[in-house]
Amino acid sequence: MTPKEFVSKWSAAKVRERQGSQEHFIDLCRLLGEETPVEADPDGDWYCFEKGAAKTGGGDGWADVWKSGCFGWEYKGKLKDLDAALKQLKLYQGALNNPPLLIVSDMERIEVHTAFTNMVQEKHVFMLEDLLDANVRRRLKNVFSEAGAGTFKPQRKRSELTADIAGAFVDIAKSLRQRGHAADKVAHFVNRMVFCMFAEDVDLLPDKLFTKLLQLSLKDPPKFQKHAQKLFSQMREGGEMDMLIARQSG
Repeated sequence: MTPKEFVSKWSAAKVRERQGSQEHFIDLCRLLGEETPVEADPDGDWYCFEKGAAKTGGGDGWADVWKSGCFGWEYKGKLKDLDAALKQLKLYQGALNNPPLLIVSDMERIEVHTAFTNMVQEKHVFMLEDLLDANVRRRLKNVFSEAGAGTFKPQRKRSELTADIAGAFVDIAKSLRQRGHAADKVAHFVNRMVFCMFAEDVDLLPDKLFTKLLQLSLKDPPKFQKHAQKLFSQMREGGEMDMLIARQSG
């Protein structure tokens, strides 16, 4: 299959996830010069479609494609939520022997998420039109081998990132103290900021709400206090938090 044929076919395709996922993956293998799961592993021991996996927290599920030592791969229909697909794949991660790459796709977009132990996580995005570029195809082809998957390994350890973030919060706390704010109030404020980041990561705050609040405040810093008070109030009392940003930006 040529790059133009691949892009043309999948740009026009309107099929749902179950109707198109395996054919899309097979076409991708043809495009990249890779064996399909059945060609490479007829027994399905280390490379297969519909890999059964126990979910973290209980229950069973299926990874759409799995290749041992390389990736777990989950599909969604076009324009569907790939963040949801990634969360689903992470539930199978342990049962898939912790592959270094977690890949999600809606057949127009492929996201490669790194999952190397103790390393910072990174995301690499390949759009359908990008695959017309031979260099992009070579990069994506790397996910199909253990050595190639290793080329996606981030350069920073999580401990290094944690140290950098901790240093940034120390700088914020020092700045607030220098402006005359009491130490206990500064500590309480910093703890709230850390909790908001955690809450956003585990979806207690939906739709990147805290990030959007910070981005909105960059445009008008004096309003940050008002935005934050609204957020803390709704987190404490409940309410339609997903409407908070819209109200504040209006």
